[in-house]
Amino acid sequence: MEAAPTGQRSSHQSVEKGRSRHKIPRDVETDIAYLYEVLPQLSRIFRIIDKIGEGTFSTVYLAEAQMTDGSRRMFALKHLIPTSHPVRIAAELQCLTVAGGTENVMGVTYCFRKEHHVVIVMPYMEHQTFVDIVGSLSFEDVKHYIFHLLKALRHIHKFGIIHRDIKPTNFLFNQQRREYSLVDFGLAQGTPDTQIELLKELLGLDKAPRSVFGEKNINGTNSHKPGTDKVEGLLLKTKREEVIPRKIVSSKHRSVPVRTPLNQKPKAPAVSPMLTCNCFMTDRVCNICLSRKQQVAPRAGTPGFRAPEVLTKCPNQGTAIDMWSAGVILLSLLSGRYPFFKASDDLIALTQIMTIRGSRETKEAAKTFGKSIVCSRELPRLDLRILCETLRGLRSWDDASLPAEFQASRNPAEVKQDAGSPARKRMSSGSLRSIAELQEMGWDKAPDDVYDLLDKLLDLNPATRITASMALQHPLFKDMTV
Repeated sequence: MEAAPTGQRSSHQSVEKGRSRHKIPRDVETDIAYLYEVLPQLSRIFRIIDKIGEGTFSTVYLAEAQMTDGSRRMFALKHLIPTSHPVRIAAELQCLTVAGGTENVMGVTYCFRKEHHVVIVMPYMEHQTFVDIVGSLSFEDVKHYIFHLLKALRHIHKFGIIHRDIKPTNFLFNQQRREYSLVDFGLAQGTPDTQIELLKELLGLDKAPRSVFGEKNINGTNSHKPGTDKVEGLLLKTKREEVIPRKIVSSKHRSVPVRTPLNQKPKAPAVSPMLTCNCFMTDRVCNICLSRKQQVAPRAGTPGFRAPEVLTKCPNQGTAIDMWSAGVILLSLLSGRYPFFKASDDLIALTQIMTIRGSRETKEAAKTFGKSIVCSRELPRLDLRILCETLRGLRSWDDASLPAEFQASRNPAEVKQDAGSPARKRMSSGSLRSIAELQEMGWDKAPDDVYDLLDKLLDLNPATRITASMALQHPLFKDMTV
């Protein structure tokens, strides 16, 4: 990156100059001023314009810089939260530098660091918000979208990178230019044979014990340990001020209280691991459940996009979890419904998956990775084409016979009109478009191939779920260059 210094300016002047061109909220102004304060070197190169994204572990800003040739370019500045573990930060940078910049994967331009504040500078890609366009995309748009997402996944999986947070907001899309970019490797892990050295470090960190009900968050501790010199080596390649390691005390897991006589230590329940749990569907926790060992398994990702093996805390998770998430995105694109799955916890999320894929099939798949699922009632497997076409508005709700869970997706106006005009032009709950409009967008000619690919992406068994390389060879993409 060759940017001409813009001259030292105060934080207040920088923000005011930004406001003159783009009106921003007062709280965003405060955040920008704070970023200039903690990383003063930013003000010599960038004029931060706005906050364009905010997540659990980072905040993203839009900034402008004047290049040495006199031109002005836009950049995305990702400010990582101060408690981020140094190995996690360096691993994200290594993913971007090794795998980024090609095949629809975002690259890195620069990195700033002062003490525990880190800002990753990336090219800014103008893009549309997924929720605003999901109902307006033609079938051809959807075909290109999923094709380019699969290309990005094939590329990072080749390096042994598991993204772990595939979702529309992490796959930027410019509809007019048909440009795509996979971003945010903050939760990435490595496969056993990963080519990203620092992801191997994370494998060791993620194996520490944690509660079965919670996820170990290595971003919550930042103590300097032997072996993190690789981290310093990578970060030293960027211009920064001296790093001051910090120690943060992490909270301990809470244990289940057990009543015992005074001055007597509680004994571990003596039960056989082969016994069947007897507290199912009761309001108590039995000794068998209390005696079980804590399960250690990554559980990162965004609710609604987590694969079944993540929801059931399977310890052996691979690149297949990214493929499941890609399948959920395709399910939204084909149905016009976003988000498709919306659950408050993992059990409800698993139930929603059963509603689509069937309870018997889900239980059978769970057995293949050593998990047992109990379902109170039988849920049939749904036909994916009928499901998507009904939600989009190409089929009658009366003809589809979908479960009651999907009745909430219906447009209230549609329900009212159903009684008086059964043959009317139906509207999709996701896109609210007429049959004529949907036909013009090519949705009435969507081939069986796309639903076959969807079925393979949403394979409940990660061992047989289609890979990105195999998906790109699918007949759906026979007229596209891989």
